[in-house]
Amino acid sequence: MQPQYQMGYDRAITVFSPDGRLYQVEYAREAVKRGTTAVGIKCVEGVVLIVDKRVSSRLLEASSIEKIFKIDEHIGVASSGLVGDARALVDRARVESQISRVTYDEKIDVEALSKKLCDHMQTYTQFGGARPYGTALLIAGISDGECRLFETDPSGTLLEYKATGIGIGRPAAMKLFEEEYKYDSTVSDAIILGLKALRDATEGKFDVNTVEIGVIETSNPVFRKMSKEEVASFVELFEK
Repeated sequence: MQPQYQMGYDRAITVFSPDGRLYQVEYAREAVKRGTTAVGIKCVEGVVLIVDKRVSSRLLEASSIEKIFKIDEHIGVASSGLVGDARALVDRARVESQISRVTYDEKIDVEALSKKLCDHMQTYTQFGGARPYGTALLIAGISDGECRLFETDPSGTLLEYKATGIGIGRPAAMKLFEEEYKYDSTVSDAIILGLKALRDATEGKFDVNTVEIGVIETSNPVFRKMSKEEVASFVELFEK
């Protein structure tokens, strides 16, 4: 049974409850909290994105689950929540990146792209006839030689972090980052810290087939997803 004061206020996105809440946006955030864990870590050498893909059946091809996306050569994204919603936002981000190249003949700034995506997500909290996006994104990239890591949520909020997590394991990941994060670490150290956060978030239930890693380094500012062999070497190093 819904509380009496809530009844009706969660049916439309445009209606505030008496205590100033938009229930549909809060429900969208719950969809993100139920999603698989993704973490992002910024360090002096670059930015790392690590995702737990959570393979739910041995019949499933793990390679068909995509949670890390390349937007432009200098920007990558990790998602948690509804994968279809994430893909729609990724497609929009790619279009925005190409518009910048065609219009201004330059790569889009990471912060500018993040703001464009959040502005788009925010409009879906303000007008009837559509629902909010049920996904959160970690946007990693390098602009003007500076590493950036942003987090979006279904309300259109944009925050910049040194290290953060989204999805069901966020509390465990953030607790670890608060205790052990160091900005002056290497990319390898950041990956090991991220794997440790995933282990805490998933209670140790991950292997090389369920982990996806994306990285961009200041020495080579091109975002790439690591091969299965590279991921396996880091998982093996972490387990030692």
